[in-house]
Amino acid sequence: MRGCPYPLATVKNRTFVMCKPDAVERGLVGEVVARLERKGLTLVAADLRTVDRELAEKHYDEHRDKPFFGELVDFVTRSPVFPMVVEGPDENTWLLVRKLVGATKVTDAEPGTIRGDFATITTENLVHASDGHDSAAREIGLWFPDLG
Repeated sequence: MRGCPYPLATVKNRTFVMCKPDAVERGLVGEVVARLERKGLTLVAADLRTVDRELAEKHYDEHRDKPFFGELVDFVTRSPVFPMVVEGPDENTWLLVRKLVGATKVTDAEPGTIRGDFATITTENLVHASDGHDSAAREIGLWFPDLG
């Protein structure tokens, strides 16, 4: 739980979601937020910001040794993003959000999901969503360190 300034128990029903630069550039932030809210999830924190390389590299640290790491960091730092903390009714909020977002590979993303309806290429797939409790806690700690 590296990078999380508070106990995991306090965030079990929270997860981290980020509209990536392509979503912001295409004016899809409202659509993403609306889908989360219509599902019954609550925005706890959100902020439109330009990401520096240091934060981008920390956020995507698990991919550091992969060949696409540099391109991923370049992409997420090219223009503003909209990071959010989302809260749901139980500890499966991260999984619920992942289902709403859709598969990472856009050709696998089902219609009705955010990526299935709006993403056109996998390298710019609109939204990041934490893939578990530990990553949610780490990412919330990175992006919203005062939230706790």
